[in-house]
Amino acid sequence: MNFLRLSDVDLAGKRVFIRADFNVPFNADGSLSDDTRIRATLPGILACLEAGAAVMLTSHLGRPREGALGAADSLAPVAACLSDLLGRPVPLVKDWTDGGFTLQPGEVVLLENCRGNPGEKADDAVLAARIARFVDVYVNDAFGTAHRRECTLHALALAAPLACAGPLMTAELDALGRALARPARPLVAIVAGSKVSTKLTILESLAAKVDVLMLGGGIANTFLAARGYAVGASLHEPDLVEAARRVERRLAERGGVVWLPQDVVVADRFAPDARTRLVHVDEVPAGWMILDIGADSRDSLAGVLARAGTIVWNGPVGVFEMEAFAAGTAALAAAVAASPAYSIAGGGDTLAAIARFGVTERIDYISTGGGAFLEFLEGRELPAVAALRARARPGSRRLPPAPAFEHEPELT
Repeated sequence: MNFLRLSDVDLAGKRVFIRADFNVPFNADGSLSDDTRIRATLPGILACLEAGAAVMLTSHLGRPREGALGAADSLAPVAACLSDLLGRPVPLVKDWTDGGFTLQPGEVVLLENCRGNPGEKADDAVLAARIARFVDVYVNDAFGTAHRRECTLHALALAAPLACAGPLMTAELDALGRALARPARPLVAIVAGSKVSTKLTILESLAAKVDVLMLGGGIANTFLAARGYAVGASLHEPDLVEAARRVERRLAERGGVVWLPQDVVVADRFAPDARTRLVHVDEVPAGWMILDIGADSRDSLAGVLARAGTIVWNGPVGVFEMEAFAAGTAALAAAVAASPAYSIAGGGDTLAAIARFGVTERIDYISTGGGAFLEFLEGRELPAVAALRARARPGSRRLPPAPAFEHEPELT
């Protein structure tokens, strides 16, 4: 994938604008509960500072009303955290779109929640052009929001004199490109979740690419129903049975296969203390629900993954939050970790499973993208990535400049 990287840019004395993802969780008392996303941005920030750049950071936080930021919308706690992590002051700048603040090379500031700026959500080109007036280098290091068409993610990348990807964005795009654009074969995609309807476009896209489509959860139940199995009271979508058959036919036409469990753990109710049974998929009792895969399925799954060349993993194969139904996802995590294949995993439930079963260090790449990860799997071009690619093309031109400020920015 063609895009300019931060490591390719001469940053000395430049005014660098980094769009980060500081949309972090908070405790009830307003303190940060997890600074992982902030720590993840440090390599890009430090690279700019060490090169002698003047660094401006911004991010969205929550869903504030434009032009009316409240105390709960402020990035002030993020500024305090960055100050501690960087060992230097990181002032928080409010009302920054007119560039009315002073910044020297080697200094860093945090610009207040960008979603408070009128025009941010609308991807306003006029707002982007005004911001671009005090930017030399635009850096997108926020893959998790790359699927949003917003001003500091898209229009500003087109308006700035130069636009590039930061280390986090670069790592995501390289990993996803390796997994989907030029994979080692066989390519196995694990897609699980409650509903086919939420991931149908992903399944249809993957059916044109993968060698094995491994399914779990409610998605697998719908595909089992499509094969004619009775699934009892299991979560599934009868109205999408034909869509499931269409995905399976498309994959078969290419010589690929859909992997489904052959035995399952069923329960008489959705509860950690429910009565359970291990049954073949053609023996699911009426009124019972499938909540995990069985022992034979776990062995089969491990065998498929052991022979894979590339693994893309999104979703658990059972209700792993309940101990009675965690064995399948535990086996899946272990099998992905043990496989010699290049493995990439993403999605909230997947990350939780990876952490719970202690395989974090054995997955080749863990995407923090969430929605962006899923849209990439669908084959969509993410707006933020499209902007970076457009700016990397020879002869690319940025958007026209905005009218002059009444008072020019005081950046030096």
